[in-house]
Amino acid sequence: MDSLQNHLLIAMPSLEDPFFKRTVTYVCEHDENGAMGLIINQPIGLKADDLLRQMKLQASDFVLPQEANPEVMVGGPVATERGFVLHSYDKDAIQFKSSLALSDRIMITTSRDVLESIGQQHCPESYIIALGYAGWEKGQLEQELADNSWLTIPADPALLFDVDIDERWSEATKRLGIDPAQLSSQVGHS
Repeated sequence: MDSLQNHLLIAMPSLEDPFFKRTVTYVCEHDENGAMGLIINQPIGLKADDLLRQMKLQASDFVLPQEANPEVMVGGPVATERGFVLHSYDKDAIQFKSSLALSDRIMITTSRDVLESIGQQHCPESYIIALGYAGWEKGQLEQELADNSWLTIPADPALLFDVDIDERWSEATKRLGIDPAQLSSQVGHS
């Protein structure tokens, strides 16, 4: 089995599950025991500064500048009360208590201190905040791939952090050389 860690799963139009329809999921972990990922294009309807105020990490009048105030994502249907920050691998990011390098350019942090850094000097340059995660049991993701539910591409930090949320699915599909309008919702094998 080839690991899909540090890859993107692009939902095929045939994937009718309302939670995953037209999603792009960053795969944080994939091994013989299963997989874990974060959906990167489903906003929850909350901005980062709003979340920080709700968590009492910032004063009630705290407002991040637009470019540093992304939408918080629905990371997936599992443990929706748990937060994850997918961020650029910055030299200052090593300071966080619970960080894991997923590639030489992308990290994930689950400790509160990364949220406390947002808007401060040691904040990661680029980041996505997600609540919850997507999980697959042993063999489940492989079966979904065999069923043509997902396309995969290697993750690119520019796609993660620089492409507008609403464009991530179509842009990820285009990077495969596929026109999203040409994708069929019909499933088949040859």
